[in-house]
Amino acid sequence: MRGLWFEEFEVGAHYKHSMTRTITEMDNVMFTSLTMNIAPIHLDAEYCKGTVHGQRVLNSLFTVALIGAFHVPELTMGTTLGNLGYDSVKFPNPVFHGDTLRAETTIVDKRESKTRDDSGIVWFEHIGLNQRDEVVVKMTRVGLMMRRPADSEGAA
Repeated sequence: MRGLWFEEFEVGAHYKHSMTRTITEMDNVMFTSLTMNIAPIHLDAEYCKGTVHGQRVLNSLFTVALIGAFHVPELTMGTTLGNLGYDSVKFPNPVFHGDTLRAETTIVDKRESKTRDDSGIVWFEHIGLNQRDEVVVKMTRVGLMMRRPADSEGAA
């Protein structure tokens, strides 16, 4: 399985990724602990009873990492040279333990690299949704994608 070469990306193409993932308490505690984010909104159930959400909220960077990975098998496996940045990241709704997330990706733009002849730049819009179809993250990511190697012409 491989991702798409730069030439294969089409602006406006939309992908509904088949992968889904139910968020567990362990996901939140481990990620939050590994990244040393000790905010009680992620870890302290008693504290959170007094917040607007009434319960612990998933660490938002875990949401970015998870939703940002769902596209890999279809779009970038073995064909990416890395992220160049995120133009925007928004969290319209919180994620809680027990939510099941899925993702969709739209190709927003692309252009040839001005400094490299082996790659091009692609703008991806990744949207993460929960089991109620509420958007939990919307982000625009910029990736450096490999051009099709000359020896792979015509190969799928």
